Amino acid sequence: MNPSAATEISSQAITLMATLMLLVQLLMTAQRMLLTSIRLFAIQSLLLAGIAALVAYHHNASHVYVVAGLTLIGKVIFLPWLLNRLVHRIQIHQEIEPLLNAPTSMLICGGLTLLGYVLARPFTSMERLGNNTLGIALTLLLTGFFLMINRRKALTQVLALLTVENGVMLAAVALTSYGMPLVVELGIFFDVLVAVMVLGILVYRIRESFASMDTSKLNQLKG
Repeated sequence: MNPSAATEISSQAITLMATLMLLVQLLMTAQRMLLTSIRLFAIQSLLLAGIAALVAYHHNASHVYVVAGLTLIGKVIFLPWLLNRLVHRIQIHQEIEPLLNAPTSMLICGGLTLLGYVLARPFTSMERLGNNTLGIALTLLLTGFFLMINRRKALTQVLALLTVENGVMLAAVALTSYGMPLVVELGIFFDVLVAVMVLGILVYRIRESFASMDTSKLNQLKG
């Protein structure tokens, strides 16, 4: 196959998977069932692993294969299993009423999507595989932060943190051709893994103390 044609096909595939990641993020914003949100995160992470594998194949970058494998094992299999187990253990399966209702949240996410593409516009002219995914990566960051603010359950905030990290990894893998240095990527991955495990313990303790996962109840700990 012509190298330029192969590059075009790879770029279109990366753009499609990145767009699906954004669609999953928007579904998570409107979703209130915790188990469904966890499954959506696993799907988003699977798409990210696919993007990393495609970039690794196109550039023959072996360390990006490592990132794809870690994403698949850690974010598609292990963390969803851990969070599913936590949900079943604490017996709370539905998000309480968010600060903003679903229509308002979707409207804000639409504005954040537009902002992400405006911020990324100066970089979309770069001749690089996946250069047009920067707007999506920035949108994942912005909507992830919004999800953390808008939701009051600690577990949903953990998922929001993970989607923010997915946005960072998307930008790093798709825009730098060879990804960040492996040691940096491994450091970020294991930092997030440890953070989620610690936050999982915190979620369980909040549930034990307050019979709820509403983080606003932590205000009761003030002296």
